[in-house]
Amino acid sequence: MTPDQYCQERAAGSGSSFYYSFLFLPPLRRRAITALYAFCREVDDVVDECRDPAIAATKLAWWRGEVERLYHGTPQHPVTRALQALRADFDLPQEQLEEIIAGMEMDLVAARYADFSALSLYCYRVASVVGLLAAEIFGYRDRQTLRYANDLGMAFQLTNIIRDVGEDARRGRIYLPQDELARFGVAEADLTAGRYSDNFYRLMAFQIERAEHYYDKALAALPAVDRKAQRPGLMMAAIYRTVLDEIKRDGMHTLTQRLSLPPLRKLWIAARVWLRP
Repeated sequence: MTPDQYCQERAAGSGSSFYYSFLFLPPLRRRAITALYAFCREVDDVVDECRDPAIAATKLAWWRGEVERLYHGTPQHPVTRALQALRADFDLPQEQLEEIIAGMEMDLVAARYADFSALSLYCYRVASVVGLLAAEIFGYRDRQTLRYANDLGMAFQLTNIIRDVGEDARRGRIYLPQDELARFGVAEADLTAGRYSDNFYRLMAFQIERAEHYYDKALAALPAVDRKAQRPGLMMAAIYRTVLDEIKRDGMHTLTQRLSLPPLRKLWIAARVWLRP
């Protein structure tokens, strides 16, 4: 199996909404975004699948070393070997790949966030940085597009947090800011036990409104000159925002349900955005 084939299998097997936007890209850009996505999956799986935090920290330290090897021309892993082959074509800064790893390391030391400011750093590292790298791969002419990419990444991560709030709580992670739980009168025990209340619904409506604000802010920041190049990101936005709309329409039952869209619907949404003038 070649490095590119390995990355393709990682992306296709994930079932992620992101994969559907990759299908519409020309080959070189598709290879690059697939390799970046595979890198994110590798480091994210370290945290999700490794129950011993010390072992997970050791594995993430190995990935830090592997990123260093990537930029010195001696990568060992199929994902970093795939990325190395693309470095001549795309500007993928080493420090941004390291920021993604730093975000994963936050999951090993912090299972709570005092306020939205603290959560924002986490979201920046695990999502906005990915958006910035993706914008480089898709291509842009106006640097304002990087602001769009940053805010869109934030919107995606906030959507993930809303969608997975019950599942995350049962795994011991609560990403909803502690001060907001207190403000709306929702106890952590309510989240882990799946107890719904008017307070919970008001809390989630507030979270959804914040995510929608970031979608609107991102789309307003995207320059017209780069709209065509950034269509893959717009496809992701359409899919993720549909998930957010469905959560609202379903009554915000995210403590006991994890809403997802069928693959054909994701593909249809992506195709609709691609064909839009």
